[in-house]
Amino acid sequence: MAKKQLQGIIISDKMQKTVVVEVERMKEHPKYKKRFKIHTKYKAHNENPEFKLGDTVIIEECNPISKDKSWKVISKV
Repeated sequence: MAKKQLQGIIISDKMQKTVVVEVERMKEHPKYKKRFKIHTKYKAHNENPEFKLGDTVIIEECNPISKDKSWKVISKV
């Protein structure tokens, strides 16, 4: 099965080997059909601190690394 990949912006790099990535997606209201933005935060593994605050990155799903970290940073866009 293919691993999910998401694109988002790094909003925090204060932790060691971990960054917080905010992913934005569009959702449509089921009744009124209005579209609106949803923001979701993911903690992603960053082995070498090469990605900084404000970078747009691609994260990929992986096996759980810790309690709430099951994504890793793949590349910079």
